[in-house]
Amino acid sequence: MSRMAISDMSRAMRRVIFLVDMNAFFISCEMSINPELKGRPAAVAGDPENRHGIILAANYEARAYGVKTTMLIHEALSICPGLILVPPTRGLYEKKSNEFMEILSRYTPIIQKNSIDEAWLDLTGCEGLFGTHDQIARRIMKEIMEELDLWCSIGISENKFLSKMASEMKKPLGITELWIKDVKSKLWPLAVREMYGIGKQTEKRLNEIGIMTIGDLAQCDTDVLVKNFGKYGCELKSLANGIDDSCVECTPKSATKSISRSTTLARDITDIDEAKAVLLSLAEEVGEDARRKDFKGKSVNIVIRYSDFKTITRQKTIVPSYLTKDIYRTGTALLEENWDRRKPVRLLGIGISNVDEDLPVQLSIFDINDELPDDVRREERLEKAMDAIRMRFGSDKLKRAKLIESKGKFHKK
Repeated sequence: MSRMAISDMSRAMRRVIFLVDMNAFFISCEMSINPELKGRPAAVAGDPENRHGIILAANYEARAYGVKTTMLIHEALSICPGLILVPPTRGLYEKKSNEFMEILSRYTPIIQKNSIDEAWLDLTGCEGLFGTHDQIARRIMKEIMEELDLWCSIGISENKFLSKMASEMKKPLGITELWIKDVKSKLWPLAVREMYGIGKQTEKRLNEIGIMTIGDLAQCDTDVLVKNFGKYGCELKSLANGIDDSCVECTPKSATKSISRSTTLARDITDIDEAKAVLLSLAEEVGEDARRKDFKGKSVNIVIRYSDFKTITRQKTIVPSYLTKDIYRTGTALLEENWDRRKPVRLLGIGISNVDEDLPVQLSIFDINDELPDDVRREERLEKAMDAIRMRFGSDKLKRAKLIESKGKFHKK
């Protein structure tokens, strides 16, 4: 049966959406190839040999001691002296992720990858093929465990938001159903920070207006939310009430034409180093979004708006990429070529695009051979690992040194 036919059938009945989330993915992958790590506190770390860097992922035995992702290695060792540190294994996580996705594809063609270690599945109408919701979930969990030696948790609901929330409620090896009828009893009592999509800064702003729980958010006056958060406030209230009409989509690469971010600065600036820090922050967001959509841009563009509201845009063609370093490097080159310290800047933006499908691209030998150099592959794996950590624990948990140094110099809108 075609994907279109399945989608048409899905609209005629209550949706059934799964979110399958791999448990402690990076370190679990390491344990799958090194059984000696099992049952002992272990973590994937940035530079375990020299005992510096950060914890990238800790297993549940290490978490019991208080070891957390992004914790400095020396801190982790101080609370868990027996912690086994392992370096990231090249290519392992992407390989396991692909194998995990292959297992999911046995149940439905309608799959949306949310990150390297989790995905939504639209299983509407599949009960007749595979059994009840619980039976399908247990079957998926069993196959992942037996074939990949990995654990997962599964959230089940009628929409993507609630299935994501359900997947977080019981770990590891949890199967949780969360339907609209359960929202008041199971979702509303939770702290607002536990709501998917709410980060530390949004939590702080919500707390400042008296919203402490998801229930508070769900029942808050819409005008108050719009005043403080704009259109985003309405979206937050809908989600807090369990309302999410978004579809599980396998977005083809060609559907994405451009990805961009811009920010109005807290004050006009004339220092190019400050401007570069702003571009780096924006390039991080563009790169993360692009990697999530598997979209490699053929060109990088920047936007500069001056204090007199005059705006210029500049563009440069690149070898197709979604790496933050490529986006940022090209963006700063454009910035340097067009910077005028006599003219204060109030807004900056950066993006990648494929608007002109016939845009000529300078090819390298690696494109001709359909190969990527080792340093590019390594950078892709590193940035995807960073994406997964930020997706799981919040964007404020892992930052580049340049952004930490420039903290407080600008304000994004």
